[in-house]
Amino acid sequence: MTVTLDERHRRILFAAVTEYIASGQAVSSRRIAKRYAIKLSPATIRNVLVELEDAGLLHQPHTSAGRVPTDAGFRCFVDAMATVGVALSGGKISDAHRTALIERLQGLEAGDDAVRETGQLLSRLTGTATIIARPSAAEAILDQLRFMRLASGRTLAVLVTRSGGVENRVVVTELDVDGHTLERVNNYLADLVGGRTLRSVRDALAVRIATEQGQYQVLREQAQRMVEATVEGQVERARVVIEGQGTLFDRPEFGDAEKIRGYLNAFEEKQKLLELLEQTLLADGVQVFIGSETALDGVGDISVISSPYRRDGASVGSFGIVGPTRMDYEKYIPLVGFAADVLSDILDGRLPGASKGS
Repeated sequence: MTVTLDERHRRILFAAVTEYIASGQAVSSRRIAKRYAIKLSPATIRNVLVELEDAGLLHQPHTSAGRVPTDAGFRCFVDAMATVGVALSGGKISDAHRTALIERLQGLEAGDDAVRETGQLLSRLTGTATIIARPSAAEAILDQLRFMRLASGRTLAVLVTRSGGVENRVVVTELDVDGHTLERVNNYLADLVGGRTLRSVRDALAVRIATEQGQYQVLREQAQRMVEATVEGQVERARVVIEGQGTLFDRPEFGDAEKIRGYLNAFEEKQKLLELLEQTLLADGVQVFIGSETALDGVGDISVISSPYRRDGASVGSFGIVGPTRMDYEKYIPLVGFAADVLSDILDGRLPGASKGS
């Protein structure tokens, strides 16, 4: 439900949300009057808080207590930041966070998993857990495709993606190919694989076979059968990797064992987490899911801030941070967006620009 607020109600709601994020305590009218530049009496502020409660944006845990934001109140707060461009496009990122992201990702050695490193670093910087959608190598842009001989005449296909993922797949064909022939197949495919998906490698190889003649015909046909068997093999689904659960559970909100159990159960709902990240993959920029919007069962006090990351301008995966609804959205939304920009630059082989996200 969309709630239209006048300037007075908006300022008091945002003060209440900001104060609750900072303190974790129910917010009173007297505290808002004391800490925020709102030129209204505590009695007037109290009346506005009641009206915001009636609108479903705040609720009062106990009769004598102050008020805390509802999911709708947090949503109103986040949407307002997006409207003015504070969070989603021009939010402030601390110099320490900017430096940590750039230096850590630039310092990776060849073959390191930049996506997972980004998730681990975000977990440490935000005190949340990180969820990462790792697409199947069949759907991802490849850097390498190599075949290795296994025992009993079987063959292993090793797919290495541009985003650092590795997938191994046992290939079954009618061919009994020795190690020397497999190495010739690998060399033949080397200039065809980089920058293509597995299926586009198959299609490009078919075109090459149809147009090329000569002494390598047998080798080309062997390569085609190996690639075809890899495409038709058991396809690994996109999968969710979770980082930083221990960091998340160190937050003061998790003194309640029941709440920890709720989150652990939510983390087991890999399909729902994947659906959230797939929504992010289709979107442009940072996405925020608050409370029931996550569709995760058994835990209401939860939010996800997520972003796609790109290779050659196309979204190739997504990641997000997960924590209580009492997140510092104004700080974390631009941080997640900046991390996605830096990661995208790294995957494209560019040094990330220090001015991005400022």
